[in-house]
Amino acid sequence: MVAIIGRKHHGKTTLTVRLAAELHRRGYRVMTIKHGTHTFEIDPETTDTYRHYHEGLAEKVAMSAPDKFALIERWTDPLGPEDIARRYMADADIVLCEGFKQSALPKIEVFRTAAAVHEHAPLYDPASPQASKYLAIVTDTPGIAPGVPEISFATPEWLETVADLVERRVMRRGSESK
Repeated sequence: MVAIIGRKHHGKTTLTVRLAAELHRRGYRVMTIKHGTHTFEIDPETTDTYRHYHEGLAEKVAMSAPDKFALIERWTDPLGPEDIARRYMADADIVLCEGFKQSALPKIEVFRTAAAVHEHAPLYDPASPQASKYLAIVTDTPGIAPGVPEISFATPEWLETVADLVERRVMRRGSESK
């Protein structure tokens, strides 16, 4: 498991999607978890599953179709990414988590100066207990975070470099093994 973190609008989703696609291309079974700070609805009010959940107050609602499956589950105490992966994604080769910056997971931060509206510094803080969890910062600004490896968006092979890093440091495999 690895957490893709960063400030709002810096490219967490883009990096998560591109990295998932690259690792899938390399033959891995990739799964993702998106951390949200507010509730969500995956189906509109007009659907039967919405009614099962909201009117019927079902604890869990599953929707099964020929090409996909979804499960909506009520909870009062949110699970951390490790528990979600253990419960629902145990057969993954790698789980990419978008967000979860406070977790104990290894982290890759996305920081783009071009996207910095209010905060012009990365989340990375070398004095933080989280600093040891950082694998790299993917950035458009070299030298932004001394003490952590940087991968530059200006390098054409930046995505392959990130995928190689995840294979080597998180999955403990070399890219030649798959």
